[in-house]
Amino acid sequence: MAKKRKFERTFTDVEGRTWRVDVRLAGSSNAMVLFRKVGAPNSREDRYAWFNSDSPEARSVTSHLDGSEILRGLTDGQVALLFRKSMLIAAASNPLGIPVTQFAV
Repeated sequence: MAKKRKFERTFTDVEGRTWRVDVRLAGSSNAMVLFRKVGAPNSREDRYAWFNSDSPEARSVTSHLDGSEILRGLTDGQVALLFRKSMLIAAASNPLGIPVTQFAV
Protein backbone atom coordinates (compact mmCIF):
# COMPACT_ATOMS: atom_id res chain seq x y z
CA MET A 1 0.00 0.00 0.00
CA ALA A 2 1.38 3.42 -0.98
CA LYS A 3 2.19 5.80 1.82
CA LYS A 4 0.11 8.98 1.77
CA ARG A 5 2.30 12.02 1.07
CA LYS A 6 2.14 14.80 3.59
CA PHE A 7 1.14 18.21 2.25
CA GLU A 8 4.02 20.67 2.65
CA ARG A 9 4.01 24.43 2.52
CA THR A 10 6.57 27.21 2.88
CA PHE A 11 6.18 30.88 3.71
CA THR A 12 8.56 33.79 3.07
CA ASP A 13 8.32 36.70 5.50
CA VAL A 14 8.91 40.39 4.73
CA GLU A 15 12.60 40.02 5.69
CA GLY A 16 13.06 37.30 3.06
CA ARG A 17 13.41 34.41 5.53
CA THR A 18 11.80 31.14 4.49
CA TRP A 19 9.70 29.14 6.95
CA ARG A 20 8.31 25.62 6.73
CA VAL A 21 4.67 25.68 7.80
CA ASP A 22 3.22 22.70 9.64
CA VAL A 23 -0.05 22.04 11.47
CA ARG A 24 -0.01 20.08 14.73
CA LEU A 25 -2.34 19.32 17.64
CA ALA A 26 -5.49 19.53 15.54
CA GLY A 27 -8.53 19.26 17.79
CA SER A 28 -12.24 19.62 17.16
CA SER A 29 -12.13 23.37 16.51
CA ASN A 30 -8.51 24.59 16.48
CA ALA A 31 -4.95 23.61 15.61
CA MET A 32 -1.42 24.83 16.23
CA VAL A 33 0.35 26.24 13.18
CA LEU A 34 4.15 25.97 13.42
CA PHE A 35 6.60 28.16 11.51
CA ARG A 36 10.00 26.45 11.44
CA LYS A 37 12.93 28.32 9.93
CA VAL A 38 14.24 26.52 6.83
CA GLY A 39 17.90 25.52 7.11
CA ALA A 40 17.95 25.90 10.88
CA PRO A 41 16.71 22.73 12.58
CA ASN A 42 15.61 23.34 16.17
CA SER A 43 15.99 27.06 15.62
CA ARG A 44 15.31 29.36 18.54
CA GLU A 45 13.42 31.52 16.07
CA ASP A 46 10.67 28.92 15.46
CA ARG A 47 7.20 30.33 16.03
CA TYR A 48 3.63 29.15 16.54
CA ALA A 49 0.09 30.51 16.25
CA TRP A 50 -3.38 29.09 16.82
CA PHE A 51 -5.78 28.53 13.93
CA ASN A 52 -9.47 28.56 14.90
CA SER A 53 -11.83 26.81 12.51
CA ASP A 54 -15.32 28.03 11.67
CA SER A 55 -16.23 24.90 9.69
CA PRO A 56 -19.31 22.81 10.53
CA GLU A 57 -17.01 20.16 12.02
CA ALA A 58 -15.77 22.71 14.57
CA ARG A 59 -19.22 22.80 16.12
CA SER A 60 -19.10 19.11 16.97
CA VAL A 61 -17.05 17.95 19.94
CA THR A 62 -16.87 14.44 18.47
CA SER A 63 -15.23 15.52 15.21
CA HIS A 64 -11.52 15.98 14.66
CA LEU A 65 -9.89 18.43 12.23
CA ASP A 66 -7.25 17.12 9.83
CA GLY A 67 -3.96 19.05 9.93
CA SER A 68 -3.18 18.42 6.24
CA GLU A 69 -6.62 19.65 5.22
CA ILE A 70 -6.21 22.80 7.32
CA LEU A 71 -2.82 23.52 5.76
CA ARG A 72 -4.12 22.85 2.26
CA GLY A 73 -7.11 25.16 2.84
CA LEU A 74 -5.18 28.17 4.17
CA THR A 75 -4.73 31.01 1.71
CA ASP A 76 -1.43 32.88 1.43
CA GLY A 77 -3.07 35.83 3.20
CA GLN A 78 -4.23 33.64 6.09
CA VAL A 79 -0.74 32.16 6.50
CA ALA A 80 0.76 35.68 6.51
CA LEU A 81 -1.76 36.80 9.15
CA LEU A 82 -1.03 33.75 11.32
CA PHE A 83 2.71 34.51 11.03
CA ARG A 84 2.16 38.11 12.13
CA LYS A 85 0.23 36.83 15.15
CA SER A 86 2.75 34.10 15.93
CA MET A 87 4.87 33.86 19.06
CA LEU A 88 8.29 32.41 19.79
CA ILE A 89 8.17 28.79 20.93
CA ALA A 90 10.94 29.07 23.51
CA ALA A 91 11.10 31.89 26.05
CA ALA A 92 14.83 31.29 26.56
CA SER A 93 15.45 32.15 22.91
CA ASN A 94 14.84 35.84 23.48
CA PRO A 95 18.19 37.54 24.22
CA LEU A 96 16.76 41.07 23.88
CA GLY A 97 14.27 40.61 26.69
CA ILE A 98 11.30 41.31 24.42
CA PRO A 99 8.16 39.66 25.82
CA VAL A 100 7.60 36.23 24.28
CA THR A 101 4.05 37.23 23.36
CA GLN A 102 5.21 40.08 21.11
CA PHE A 103 3.93 39.75 17.55
CA ALA A 104 6.24 39.05 14.64
CA VAL A 105 7.07 42.01 12.44
